[in-house]
Amino acid sequence: MQGTVQGVFFRQFVKEHADKLGLTGFVRNLTGGDVEILAEGEQDKIDRLANVVRKGPEHSQIRHVQIEERKWSGEFKEFKILRF
Repeated sequence: MQGTVQGVFFRQFVKEHADKLGLTGFVRNLTGGDVEILAEGEQDKIDRLANVVRKGPEHSQIRHVQIEERKWSGEFKEFKILRF
């Protein structure tokens, strides 16, 4: 996803919503300012997270969200914020 997400606690925002939905995976900043979110769980819950991400927290400006479906791996036990 692309947009203005630095300094608005975006990763924490994503983690809090993923935790509430019972999703596992991670959120991390990428070089260049983009953010990557990998979420595993029930499809309706992932769709709900995607809708929340499209709006973002207050003061964020989301320009583009790209969603790619992958086969469930089951490798995640929780939802984490990853650092570089």
